[in-house]
Amino acid sequence: MTRVAAIDCGTNSIRLLVADADPSTGELVELDRRMEIVRLGQGVDRTGRLAPEALERTFAACRQYAEVIEEHGARKIRFVATSASRDAENRDEFVRGVLDILGVEPEVISGDEEAEFSFIGATKELMGRDHFEKPYLVVDIGGGSTEFVVGDDHVRAARSVDIGCVRMTERHLVHDGVVSDPPTPEEIAAIRADIDAALDLAEESVPLTGAATLVGLAGTVTTVAAIALGLDAYDSEAIHHSRISLDQVQEITGRLLASTHAERAAIGAMHPGRVDVITSGALILLAVMKRTGAREVVVSEHDILDGIGWSVA
Repeated sequence: MTRVAAIDCGTNSIRLLVADADPSTGELVELDRRMEIVRLGQGVDRTGRLAPEALERTFAACRQYAEVIEEHGARKIRFVATSASRDAENRDEFVRGVLDILGVEPEVISGDEEAEFSFIGATKELMGRDHFEKPYLVVDIGGGSTEFVVGDDHVRAARSVDIGCVRMTERHLVHDGVVSDPPTPEEIAAIRADIDAALDLAEESVPLTGAATLVGLAGTVTTVAAIALGLDAYDSEAIHHSRISLDQVQEITGRLLASTHAERAAIGAMHPGRVDVITSGALILLAVMKRTGAREVVVSEHDILDGIGWSVA
């Protein structure tokens, strides 16, 4: 067993996994898994820079994580930073702050590396199980980008494109600092046009049709799954490896598009940090399912974070 700590810092959230890795069984024995919505990517699409308040929220979460890592005695740490910090002019400020707090330098990985970690994390425990047929198409809908990875025992093709729930919301639904509530038909059409263009780009590198199993990752997918399952509160065990149909995703997306901020916030399984961005995320998920021809999505709670954990081990 090797005790590892993995941190995934994305556009919307920062997450920590502390686990014991057992290479002989291919199992990560989870000791602590947590998530904070820090919205590191606040305004990056518009300004090209990480906002001071977004950096401070992220550094505060890092201080909490440093205490957790110390408590568990994890000596091997890897900190991976994704879309927002790739795009920002002042990412050196972010790197210095993380290094001071955690003693490790965040690795600002490429979209292709992000895709590889997502695939490993999502599929390692599916392999060898007959009811999860290969090849897999893994789709990781993040805040700033979405990764598409197709493979069986190994990655065959991958592509990262710049559509995510935060990026689409800020680009099309925020006006003078206020989020449209609910979005107008014109705004929805603009988001859909961006998504379709991004899917065209992804399809240049990754075959989006033909996979036997569509695996969906990250907060948009798990939240839509929680709504589909009728959960009163978020329950990762119930959500993990649930199967959500295209009809369910279409119905939930329509409901979210017609809802107000207050109505979305009242959903029991909804994290407060996702209330304003879940609509854009659901539009991405729905478009992906329609483009791929998938009748259902297998929802995984194990994703890039678990892939990072394995890379440390």
